[in-house]
Amino acid sequence: MEEHSNKRPLLLSTSEDHQQVSVSEHELVSLVQRTWTEVKKIWKVAGPSIFSRLSLYSLAVITQSFAGHLNDTDLAAISIATTVITSITFGFLLGMASALETLCGQAYGAKQYHMLGIYLQRSWVVLLIGSILLLPLFIFATPILKLTGQPEVVAELAGTVAVWLIPMHMSFVFQFSLVRFLQGQLKTSVIGWVSGLALVIHLLLNWFFAKYYTIGVVGAAIMLDFSWWVSVLGLFLYAVCGGCRESWYGFSMEAFSGLWDFFKLSAASSVMLALESFYYRVLVIVAGSLGNTAVDIDALSICITSYGWEIMIPYGFLAATGVRVANELGAGNAKGAIFATKISLLISILIGTMFAIVILAFPDKLAMIFTSNNTVINMVNELSVLLAVTVLLSCIQPVFTGVALGCGWQSQVAIVNLGSYYVVGVPLGVILEQFFGLGIKGLWTGMLSGTVVQTLTLAIITIRCQWDKQAKEAYSRVVKQAISDQSSCDT
Repeated sequence: MEEHSNKRPLLLSTSEDHQQVSVSEHELVSLVQRTWTEVKKIWKVAGPSIFSRLSLYSLAVITQSFAGHLNDTDLAAISIATTVITSITFGFLLGMASALETLCGQAYGAKQYHMLGIYLQRSWVVLLIGSILLLPLFIFATPILKLTGQPEVVAELAGTVAVWLIPMHMSFVFQFSLVRFLQGQLKTSVIGWVSGLALVIHLLLNWFFAKYYTIGVVGAAIMLDFSWWVSVLGLFLYAVCGGCRESWYGFSMEAFSGLWDFFKLSAASSVMLALESFYYRVLVIVAGSLGNTAVDIDALSICITSYGWEIMIPYGFLAATGVRVANELGAGNAKGAIFATKISLLISILIGTMFAIVILAFPDKLAMIFTSNNTVINMVNELSVLLAVTVLLSCIQPVFTGVALGCGWQSQVAIVNLGSYYVVGVPLGVILEQFFGLGIKGLWTGMLSGTVVQTLTLAIITIRCQWDKQAKEAYSRVVKQAISDQSSCDT
C-alpha cells in the first residue's frame, strides 16, 4: 500500500509535466505563427517603401555619378546641391507629410476611410505653403554656401544647380503626401511600380545624354526634375482615377477646415524629421567651413551619399512601423502595436548588420561608383569603419521614429532630436576635429555619439509608453475628428 501510494503522485506529476510541455509547445507554435503573420504585414509596407525610397534616392545618386565622371568641381557642386540644399527642403517637407502617417494610419485602423482623402488634400495645402517659404534656399544658395565657407567656385556652380532643382523641390509636395496616403491604407505595390518606372526612365535619360551629348550639371539637374515628376504623375493618377474608391471622393472644401490642427502636427513632424534628415549632411558643411581639403569633402560626400542610400532600408521600416502602430492603435489594439514594434526592430537590426559587413569588406568598390580619383578612394577606405558603425546604429533609430509617428509623439521627439544631434553631436564633433586633431574622423565620431544618445532616449520613451492609453486616445481622436468634419460639411 505504501508503495502504491508513493507511485501515484509520481504519475500525477508526470501527467502535469506533459501538460505543461504541451502548453509550452502550443505557445511556441502560436508565437511563431504570430511572428510570421506580423513579418508579412510589415514587409507588405516596408518592401515597396524600401524599393520606392531606394529608387527615388538612386535618381540623385545616378546624377552624382554622372557629374563625378565629368570633373571634381562638378561632383562637388552637384553633391552639395543634392545632399545639402535639396536635403534641407526634403527633410522639412517629408516631415510635414509624415503627419499623414499618424492621421491616415489611425483613420484606416478605425475604419474611417473617407477621412484619408480629406487628410491628403489638407497635406497638399500645408506642404504647398511650406515649399514656397523654402524657395529662398534655392534662389540664394550661392551666397548661403559662401557664407558657410565653401570654396567660391564650388559655391557658384552649386547655386546655379540649386536653382534648376526648384521643380524637383516642388514635386515633394505631392509625392510625399501621396505615398503616405497610399501607405496608410496598405496600397503599397503601386508605390514600388511607379518608383521603379521613374528610375528606369532616369537611367535611360542619363545613358542617352552621356553617350550622345555633353549637357553638364545643369542638364543633369533638369533630368532629375523630370524623373521626380514622373513618379508624382503616376501616383496621382492611381489615387484619383479609381485606385482608392473607399478613400478618395474628389476634391472637397473640407480640406480647408481644421487646417490649424493639421499644421501643428505637420510642423512638429517637419522639425522632428528635418533635424534627423539633415544631421549627417551637416558633416559636409562643417567639413568645408573648417578648412578641410577638396579631397576630404569629396570622400565625405561619397560616404554620406552611400549612407543615405542604405538608410532608405531602415526608413522603409520606419514607414512600416508607423503604419502598423497607427493601424493597431486606431483599431484600439495596444498589444498589436507593441508586437509590430518588436518584429520591425528585429528585422531592421539584421539588415543593418548585413550592410555594415558589406561596407567593411568592399569600401574601395563603393568609392569607385562615384569617382576614379585614387586619393579620394583611399580616403573613403579610411572612413569605411565609421560608415559601417553609423549604418549599424542607424538601423535601430528609424523604428523608434516610426513608433513616434504611429503614436503622434512628433513634438516630443523633435525636442529629443534637437538635444541629441545639435546640443551633443555637432559640438562634440567640432571639438574632436579642432582641438584633438582628429580631422574628419573626429567630426564624424562626435556626431555619431549624438545618434547613440537619441536612440537610447527614444528606446526609453517607447519602453515606458502606456500603450492601452495610447490606443484609447487614438481611436477616440479619429472618431471625434470624423464627426466634427461631418458636422462642418452638413453646416
